[in-house]
Amino acid sequence: MHAIVLVGGFGTRLRPLTNDVPKPMLPVGHRPMIVRLVDRLAQGGVTDVTLALGFRPEPFMSAFPGDRHGDVRVHYAVEPEPLDTAGAIRFAADAVGVDGTFVVLNGDVISALDVGRLVAAHRRAGGTGTIHLTPVDDPSAFGVVETDPDGRVLRFIEKPPPGTAPTNLINAGTYVLEPEVLDRVPAGERVSIERSTFPAMVAAGELYAMATDDYWIDTGRPDTFLAANLDLLDGRWGEPIDPLEAGARVDGTGTIEHSIIGTDCTVGAGARIVDSVLLPGATIGAGTVIERSIVAGTVGADAVVADCVVGHVGVVDEGADLRSARVPEPT
Repeated sequence: MHAIVLVGGFGTRLRPLTNDVPKPMLPVGHRPMIVRLVDRLAQGGVTDVTLALGFRPEPFMSAFPGDRHGDVRVHYAVEPEPLDTAGAIRFAADAVGVDGTFVVLNGDVISALDVGRLVAAHRRAGGTGTIHLTPVDDPSAFGVVETDPDGRVLRFIEKPPPGTAPTNLINAGTYVLEPEVLDRVPAGERVSIERSTFPAMVAAGELYAMATDDYWIDTGRPDTFLAANLDLLDGRWGEPIDPLEAGARVDGTGTIEHSIIGTDCTVGAGARIVDSVLLPGATIGAGTVIERSIVAGTVGADAVVADCVVGHVGVVDEGADLRSARVPEPT
């Protein structure tokens, strides 16, 4: 079975972390998100994965030597121009010759969904598409999906006012589709699957949904990217990890509290890291305090960094007191 993973976004909400690194290549629990996603697809019976890209594939190729990951073959489809979600799916499917039931996923979502279970539900329903739904506490911040008792999608309601939503289930970004869905998308044109293709399928009575209460998070913002890492550390999803990756150097007087430290990181004497993620290569000076932050760059000695994002080329000066900032500031 084939899967198409949408990884063509620019990751603007995660800047400056994504200035030089595509968002799905950022590590969660010491492993790139895209690698974790391909692992999950393999467990669900997927044999071929195509990454639908908007620009160069080289950073992803480094994660999949020989264009393989275990038994999964990895392909790349680079759009000549932005085609939006449905356009990107059609382009990628045409590029690799998809001709059977296939899976589509957003590359920045981490989920514990059993993809094989979604495929089985799709085949039972007999429609041309089945989407995964997940519950949220505040559906007014999302587009909710209303279904009938058989799971057929009745309508999409975009950001309903608080207290008015008929359900708290939202589109979770994983779909199973039949190849005839591609005929609804003009080749080479910019088309949104959420705004155009799915509503047309609803009108034709062809779209179904399956809701689960598995772990699910959209990692597209600094707070949710940080949460995904710390949730893994807390055992809320995935396999247990060591907070310190091999190659990390932490001074014996440093303190690591509920944090993940990547390889080649250096934590100086007396430094304190709390509820944070240090990405590979980060350097933290002596006596520095890092709280609720993501750091990929350098923080000088005796600084305080709280609720911040420090990019790979970011530098926080010695003795600085930095709160709710991004370094360098995104432009």
